[in-house]
Amino acid sequence: MAISHEIIDGIAEIVVDYPPVNAIPVAGWFELAERITAAGNDPETRAVILRAEGRGFNAGVDIKEMQTTEGFDALLGANRGCWESFKAVYECKVPVITAVHGYCVGGGIGLAGNSDILIAAKGTKFALPEVDRGALGAATHLARLVPPLKMRAMVLTCEPATAEELHNWGSVYALVEADQLADKAREVARSFTTKIPRVVRVAKECLNNIDPVDVNRSYRFEQGFTFELNLAGVADEARDAFVDKRDTDADTDKK
Repeated sequence: MAISHEIIDGIAEIVVDYPPVNAIPVAGWFELAERITAAGNDPETRAVILRAEGRGFNAGVDIKEMQTTEGFDALLGANRGCWESFKAVYECKVPVITAVHGYCVGGGIGLAGNSDILIAAKGTKFALPEVDRGALGAATHLARLVPPLKMRAMVLTCEPATAEELHNWGSVYALVEADQLADKAREVARSFTTKIPRVVRVAKECLNNIDPVDVNRSYRFEQGFTFELNLAGVADEARDAFVDKRDTDADTDKK
């Protein structure tokens, strides 16, 4: 279980591998943020590829870790770690090309939505099951991937959208077979080795500064509601139900 990182010809490739589903633990989120930031700060880096091994790209935070850790340290760590890693993708000084397959859930939406270029394997499912887990978050980033009313429906119902839908909306740059995903990401990344590095870095900075929504502040605002639900006790019940593989007690907030 690890996050690997290699640089070849100016392309930094960061690979997440946390079996069985790529639910990232607290320490993993912080490590991911550090690796992305370091890659972007290296003057020799032209682009960053973010991808994963295994069944799917990302299953969000490690809820089992959260429920087996005493107190709120894991909850607070996961929230801060997600914020740091999403921020690292957005503020990376070079383009971040994210390649997703299988599923992109919860925290994966934050990573994908803050990327510069998104490549997906056919059939990949994108979802925010936060409401069913007693939490909120990453609607900020989902809003960068799907139309406004689709985003609201996905958040409230927890139903997924497909890579094909996102490709039709233009948020997925390229849709490929799963076995072609890494090669396509590398092909796109290599295109930045033929461009003037300073121009690309300034273009990335410019794009961030003309964004209509401050994604860092917006996501932090969302997290406040997650903390509210935790203080109310309903979030803990939802996470316990998920770990125990049972239905959530819908009357928890009435007790």
